[in-house]
Amino acid sequence: MDKELRDLTRAEEQIMQVLWDLKEAFVKEIIAQLPEPKPAYNTVSTIVRILETKGFIGHTAFGKSHQYHPAISKEEYKNFAADKLLNGYFENSVESMFSFFVKKEKLDITEADEIIKLIEKMKNK
Repeated sequence: MDKELRDLTRAEEQIMQVLWDLKEAFVKEIIAQLPEPKPAYNTVSTIVRILETKGFIGHTAFGKSHQYHPAISKEEYKNFAADKLLNGYFENSVESMFSFFVKKEKLDITEADEIIKLIEKMKNK
């Protein structure tokens, strides 16, 4: 991607989550997937146009209507958001971030076991 990724607002991220799930959608289809209370059509349409300007989505024209699709994968944005979190709040230390989640009890024993397995895999490479 030639555009630099930028933060998404909560509303933009919510619409991107819908588009990542649906792969492509018209504004009415996006609205149908959003929780109650449903935002107005014009509101969603405006956010979609902003996302397109930011380079996050593209569209295919069908006469006067447009079907939108993600131009950025969920994985690309996940990498951007994780890097921002790691660099911005944990001084680029995975250990510091991991320790934070352990202290906040955001990690259960099953997840910890999976992480240990991943670490063991890394050691054996």
